[in-house]
Amino acid sequence: MPAVLWPLVIYAFVLLDHRLVPARHVAGYVRGPDGAPLRYRLNGLPVLALTLLAWAATCWSGVLAWDALYVHRVELAVGACVIGLVFTLAIVLPAAPVRGLAADLFLGRLPNPQWRGIDAKMYLYLVGAVMLELNLLSYAAHHYATFPDDPSLGVALHVALFSFFLTEYLFFEEVHLYTYDFMAERMGFKLGWGCLVFYPFFYAIGLWTTADLPNPHTPTPVLVLTAVCFFTGWALSRGANLQKFEFKRDPTKKAFGRLDPRTLSANGKHVLTGGFWGLSRHINYLGEILMALGLAASLGHPTSIGPWLYPLYYVALLFPRQADDDRRCAERYGKLWDEYCKRVPWRIIPGVY
Repeated sequence: MPAVLWPLVIYAFVLLDHRLVPARHVAGYVRGPDGAPLRYRLNGLPVLALTLLAWAATCWSGVLAWDALYVHRVELAVGACVIGLVFTLAIVLPAAPVRGLAADLFLGRLPNPQWRGIDAKMYLYLVGAVMLELNLLSYAAHHYATFPDDPSLGVALHVALFSFFLTEYLFFEEVHLYTYDFMAERMGFKLGWGCLVFYPFFYAIGLWTTADLPNPHTPTPVLVLTAVCFFTGWALSRGANLQKFEFKRDPTKKAFGRLDPRTLSANGKHVLTGGFWGLSRHINYLGEILMALGLAASLGHPTSIGPWLYPLYYVALLFPRQADDDRRCAERYGKLWDEYCKRVPWRIIPGVY
């Protein structure tokens, strides 16, 4: 089978798994047209495990080389791009217009499309995570096959950190039902093509560009510092999202059993002002950027531009999103948001910005 068709097989396999593998059924934060909370199937971890086992079995049997996804990465990216474009047209064009055609194609028309129990956003984030993990493992396999006598410890650390990131993301699937993407984004090119193409291929840009480079012999203390940077970012991002999740589920409950739910409240609306959300108004965005910096630095090629494109992307994405999110919150919360901004003046980086 031509490599350009491999993404179609993988994406169909993940869709079938997501539909058939036993799942938890939970109510999300977003409500449907009938006013009831939308319901979601959550089975990301078993789907990831099953897909990785199928890939490993295929490679172990000799049908596929362990580094085949790296060797044919351009063809795979092209195939995924075509799928993303077809998906965008199929999900946008039949729906009622919202803005102009160009804006609708990019930003989408439907806010939360679901079909036979499958939520489009949940599936897209799942398939993107699975494809990214497959890419990372195959790219690392290429490095270790190319330099068997002197492989880079940074490659192993990079894949380990990224695998932790993806695994814990799927472990906390329910938490992400309360995040910006599920509450505010519509389904178009940005989310559809983004999850089918950009997420699994661009996020692997570090190894895409350095897997065939020799071991840079990064000192162990430097590798430790990159891991500290990553886990500092993870603690900020995951901690903030979990605190918000627990608050939305039960406004009277202490987050993590320790953080009091300090808020500004009026007319049934509440804005968190304590804990992580007392550090900056978007402390989770800082966490995402720190994780990306740790991942880029772990590869040990500071003069190669490829790994640094990943954290630069997060800066380009999250700083404008912060402004948009602040605007939405100001419209929703009014004077409460103005007061919150006075109490917490820092937008993303405490003490700096």
